[in-house]
Amino acid sequence: MELKDIIDGIQPLPEASAARLASYASEIRYPKGHHILQAGRREPDIFFIARGIARAYVTHEGREITFWIGEEGAAVVSLRSYVRNEQGYEHIELMEDSTLYRLKRDDLERLYREDIHICNWGRKFAESELLQTEEKLIPLLFTTAAERYRLLLEQHPGLLQRMPLEYLASWLGITPVSLSRIRAKLK
Repeated sequence: MELKDIIDGIQPLPEASAARLASYASEIRYPKGHHILQAGRREPDIFFIARGIARAYVTHEGREITFWIGEEGAAVVSLRSYVRNEQGYEHIELMEDSTLYRLKRDDLERLYREDIHICNWGRKFAESELLQTEEKLIPLLFTTAAERYRLLLEQHPGLLQRMPLEYLASWLGITPVSLSRIRAKLK
């Protein structure tokens, strides 16, 4: 996915502002298994997935609990590191060989001060991230595991081929055994 498509997906910018924002982005490649962030470290920059997939997880009582999965176009960010410049509580791992665009927080802060269009783009980005969090949280509270699985099939059908089922089960808030049962019933 091209950076321009990712930028426009958040909010289209005037050509000069889009070019300026893009000029601060660097394209980087990491192998499958690379951790962009490990709990207890800071990573204040924002990454956008051009190609690949990532997951964010926490470790609790010896288990990894996946709470976020991102595909092409998704932002990879530790909000605690970005907003507060503090150590992150999560691990962010690449699940495939990946190509990312990196925007340094300090560069973004400068661009926000200097270009009102980029500043408004940043506000739209923050709103979008908040909405995605809400859209993930609400179904966990009010839907059954089978309904969440059906939603996964509708919204992210490719994840079944790209992610280990144990991580998908965790992301759905269920055990791998429960996911296997749900999948068997729906076949």
